Formats: sequence, C-alpha cells, structure tokens
Amino acid sequence: MESILDFLSQISWWMWVLIALALVAFRDVFLQKKHTISHNFPIIGHFRYMLERIGPELRQYLVANNREELPFNRIERGWIYASAKHENNYEGFGTDRDIYAHQHIFINNAMMPYKLENEHPNAIDKTFLPCAKVIGAYNKRKKPFRPASVINVSAMSFGSLSAKAVESLNKGVHLAGAYHNTGEGGLSPYHCNGGDVIFHFGTGYFGVRDKNGNFSLAKLIKLVEDNPHVKAIEIKLSQGAKPGKGGVLPGSKITEEIAKIRHVEIGKDVLSPPNHSAFSNVPEMVDFIEQIADATGLPVGIKAAIGKLEQWNELADIMKTTGKGPDFITVDGGEGGTGAAPPSFADHVSLPWVYGFSDLYRMFKEKGLTERIVFIGSGKLGFPAKAAMAFAMGVDCINVAREAMMSIGCIQAQICHTNRCPSGVATQSKWLQSGIDTSLKSVRLAQYFKTFRKELIEITHAAGYEHPCQFKMSDVDVNVDDHNLSKELDRTYMYNKTPVPFKSMQDLKDCIYLSGKSNN
Repeated sequence: MESILDFLSQISWWMWVLIALALVAFRDVFLQKKHTISHNFPIIGHFRYMLERIGPELRQYLVANNREELPFNRIERGWIYASAKHENNYEGFGTDRDIYAHQHIFINNAMMPYKLENEHPNAIDKTFLPCAKVIGAYNKRKKPFRPASVINVSAMSFGSLSAKAVESLNKGVHLAGAYHNTGEGGLSPYHCNGGDVIFHFGTGYFGVRDKNGNFSLAKLIKLVEDNPHVKAIEIKLSQGAKPGKGGVLPGSKITEEIAKIRHVEIGKDVLSPPNHSAFSNVPEMVDFIEQIADATGLPVGIKAAIGKLEQWNELADIMKTTGKGPDFITVDGGEGGTGAAPPSFADHVSLPWVYGFSDLYRMFKEKGLTERIVFIGSGKLGFPAKAAMAFAMGVDCINVAREAMMSIGCIQAQICHTNRCPSGVATQSKWLQSGIDTSLKSVRLAQYFKTFRKELIEITHAAGYEHPCQFKMSDVDVNVDDHNLSKELDRTYMYNKTPVPFKSMQDLKDCIYLSGKSNN
C-alpha cells in the first residue's frame, strides 16, 4: 500500500491532468453514445457544448448591440432598471434607434403644452395617474372599482414566480397605488401584503375548485369575503404565450403550500384543460359572469389573446341585446409572456397586441359598446411611448408582466421554464430566491411604476392633454411601409377611438370609488 502511495505521490500535477484527459477521451470514444461531436472529437468537442450553453449570455453582454435583442433589448431593460433604482434613465447625444423602422411610434406634440396650475393634482404629485373609467359602473355592480394607477401588475401565478417575487410585487403595488393580478395559481399569502388584487382564474379553477376540479362558487364567495383587498375578478379564456392550449402541473412540483393554495392533491398531476367546464359557449359564459358578479358584488372581466372574431361578435351582440356581460376585457398580445409555451404557439398562434386589440376594439365600437367596457392592454406596453399609443387606440389601463419582473431583478435569462432562474424571480428554489430582498425589490417595483406614470404624464402634457385617456388616434403616427412611411393610427387601423368621458384629474382624485382613497 505504501509503495502505491509513494508511486502516486511522485506523479506531477501535469501528469494528473493528462490522465484525466485520457479518461475523458476514453469515455467519449468508447462509453458514451449520445453525442456524435464528442465521440468524433474527444475532449475538444466539449468546448462546443460549453460555448453553446453560455452562448445567450455571450450574445447578451458582449455581441448584441443596444437595440438588437428580443424580447427586450438592452436599452429597454436599462431604462426599466434605472427607473426602478431611481437612477438617471436619460440618454445623451440623441437616439440610436432607427426612427424609420417599421412600427416606430411618433407622438405628435402640441405647439403649446398643457399647463399645470399650482393646485393641480399633478403639481402636488407628479405620479398621480388613475384610470379614467370606473370598472363595474355601467353594470351597476355593488362594489365598483377605479384603479388608482393606469399601470398595474399582470397575471403571474405563485408557482410560476417565486414566493419572494410575488411578495415583492404585491408590496410594490401597495407603495405605488396599483393593483396586482394573481394569475391563475390561486390567491397566496404572498398576494396579501397591502396591494389591491384582481383575482384571476382559468380552466383549472385553482383556489376556487372542488374535489373534482370543477368551479366552486361557494369557495369564490368565501375567498372574496375573507379578502377585502380583492377588488375584481378576471376569467382567463386564453393568454398570449399559449392561446387555446391547456397545461399540466406535474405532481413533483406540487408542494404542501401550493396544494393548499390551489386546492389540489400533493404529488398528483393536475390538468388545466384548454376549455372551461363551467361554460361551453358564449351565452353560458355571459350567464357565468353575471352569476359571479351577483354573488360577490365585484366587477367581473375576461382575459384573452385575440384571433378569430366570430365569437367575440356573438358576445358583443349579447351584450347589446341584454345589457349584460363583462365589466372589463384584458387583451393579451400573442408576443408571448412569462408562461412557458411551445415555440409553435408563442411564435404563431394569436395576433400581436396592436393587431388583436385594434380588431376587437373596432368591432365593439361599431356595436356602440366601448363606453361601457374598461379595456386593459397587456403585451410589451410597459414603456411610456408605447402606453401613449395604446391609450390613443382605446385602452384604459395597462398590465405589465415581464417589465415588472425586470424591475425586481429579472435579467432576461429566458430560462423561466427550467426552475433555474438565476435572479430567483421565476423559480421555486429556496436558495435562488433567497437573494431577493422583498423590502428593497418592492420599492424598486413602486419606483418603476411611478417613473412610468411621471413620464407618461409628461408626454400627455406635451401633446396638450391632461390625461392620456384624451389621446386621439390622430395624435400618434406609426411607420407603415416604404411607400407611405408613416400614418396616423386611425388611418393605419381604420377606426377612431371613442372619446372617454373626462372632466379633470381633480375629479378623478375626488372619486368615491378611487382605490385607496380612504388612505389618502
């Protein structure tokens, strides 16, 4: 034994390196059968796989230019990070964006900007920007709701996001006076940290389901009674990432906590089918909406990515005939989102936001229904100029998901579906999410929202208006093609937005339905 140890001790370090490489080469050529490259090029082939693995990071930080990356380029991410940290988010020496590129937005400024008087709400608070419409007012719901912020957190479930990420978002919207959409994973304790909540459910009815996976009205009523911070209810028909597709929550991912929140069994796979079991057609859906609104007193809306319009046309006809229907409609863009989805769905199924929203809004306008609905836009709209365009097209509020994630630390690693999110935002790993300081990240979410609202207000004033709801489609140009380089939105999408009733910002501040008014 001693002789063997003496022999091994006489081997120099570089000999050990050669031995290790020889063993790897032997394994590559004779033992492993999975990888042709490493078989044909032992040892060297491994460098190819290493570079492939870190390729996205190399492109993100070293190769791609400021405007090149998708879904959010470096300039966009930098603006969110700087805004969230209350740092300088300006750029110098003029824009480096190609202002002649397709879909570039131009906002037509007025010769004389809107002038703030000394006692104007925005002279006192430069970030005060509530929704111009009251959700549920037209249908005379028992508990109408005016969102205190035009920018809010979109549907992202606990389970998809980490506990600390959800807690940071909820505390952040509380600081910013915004609302937090729960996503379809149920109402968790992390959604209950002071922020207003819109409770959202899909075909799995998580949190409001019975033992057989069907919708339980009794559980929804109890949830609303026990949680007065739930201000509205949203029924998901489809989402931008994978419209018309269900999903499976593997039993291995169902912890005791998730099982309790979602009302599912530990260790058992849970199916979210493509279709709802509570209704099977448009008339039944309208009845379902009215049943929930009557039982809870809350406004009820629907969320969907837009494709075919036949059933939307049917919904509009029923609403016009009966006076019933959703209080708000959240239009999601087919650009995809935080939910993991097959590329075939994320890339090709459903329309991008500008096309889907314009098609839907134009149809509802032709039916004379736009004034009774609060339209919420969701699809990469978390930037002031894009928000101005969206308001000109007819939205009343904006929901942001990925932008909100970035404000609390997301680095666009694009591995949300692997449970290995390095920033701890989209993972259930206790170690990875332990780096999230909720007291700090919540302030950053709030600061991003406040900076967003401040800049949107400034753009609005530059265009001569007091509130972005006053934007008309002729106030915004968009690059279309080489023959007609830019056109106003009304000429591009072939409709004019219905004017939103608006008296003054002070009138919104005095509204009895304004969320958080009792705390002002």
